Amino acid sequence: MKNGKLNGKVAVITGASKGIGAGIAKEFAAEGASVAVNYASAKQDADRVVDEISKHGGKAIAIQGNVAKKAEIERLFAEAEKAFGKIDILVNNAGVYEFVPLEEVSEKQFHRMFDTNVLGMLLVTQEALKHFNSAGGSIINIGSLASSLTPPTAVVYNATKAAVDAITRTLAKELGPRKIRVNSINPGMVITEGAIAGGYTEGEMRKMFESQTPLGRVGQTEDIAPAAVFFASDNSAWITGETLVIAGGLR
Repeated sequence: MKNGKLNGKVAVITGASKGIGAGIAKEFAAEGASVAVNYASAKQDADRVVDEISKHGGKAIAIQGNVAKKAEIERLFAEAEKAFGKIDILVNNAGVYEFVPLEEVSEKQFHRMFDTNVLGMLLVTQEALKHFNSAGGSIINIGSLASSLTPPTAVVYNATKAAVDAITRTLAKELGPRKIRVNSINPGMVITEGAIAGGYTEGEMRKMFESQTPLGRVGQTEDIAPAAVFFASDNSAWITGETLVIAGGLR
């Protein structure tokens, strides 16, 4: 890739077999980065993303690993470094969600969401620190408009994403002296396999989102990926601790 914004960079992207993560993986590769496409269980989907990147002349490998398990994260980074020699960029994209009224919130559901969305993000970031070199690195957390829009029946999910906002600002301050930048992207409703499977992308819910969004439509993965490229690249060299809401103006 001539003149790619991420030429020579190596990125680890969690939860990159589908949706926003897959979109970011493809965009990073198109901009010249070598990409480790992490997945928890969807091996076929991850292999498909890698195949697509390879067909377009990019470099990528798929690596299994549950972000809520320390040993699997250590393996993820070891394999990525073995394949590509170093790591410069981390995208914390892995996440799970479930919308239920307060009466139906369970301990199991709480721990499932917090383990992946919050603990997983911290454990992955902790491991990334061991692999970034003296030049520093860029960490991009994928949060959600949910942290500020706070839709009903999503109390646990919203809480995990509010935690992401706080983690981004805290770690930007803590890791800045090591030349590591930490920013987050908070998307609104984006059409992904998960959103489609959950039934959120059609019918009343979608109509409600579209009617309240100044730009009049829900998002696509390609609406998110260029912002991740910006935060990963030297174009944002003096930006850290920022949260960029990408939601068509919905607030």
